[in-house]
Amino acid sequence: METDLFTILAQDPAPQQGGGSFLLFAPLILLVVVYFVLLVLPKRKQEKQRQTMLDNLKKGDRIQTIGGLLGTVVSSDATEVLVKVDETHNTKLRFVRSAIHKVIADEKKPESK
Repeated sequence: METDLFTILAQDPAPQQGGGSFLLFAPLILLVVVYFVLLVLPKRKQEKQRQTMLDNLKKGDRIQTIGGLLGTVVSSDATEVLVKVDETHNTKLRFVRSAIHKVIADEKKPESK
């Protein structure tokens, strides 16, 4: 009785037990969980911080728009912000709130003697 290599390879593998289907999908489930933790949660946190920043805009805040324009908030309502961009000519522009990129912190210069 001679067994051939192809005969051995063609034979059915040992019968699997009932938990085999879960083990098949475990890497896929793990990949989805890792994706959620590494990409979705930080994005949600960042959007929440941005929304808080936009909700707290007030008159006198120095801001930068998504286009890079710098100015000072003159007034704001629920959907729009009026920004003064030029002091000498009193130029004001109106932006939607979502166009505000960030509020620029006032950098206090140390007084020289």
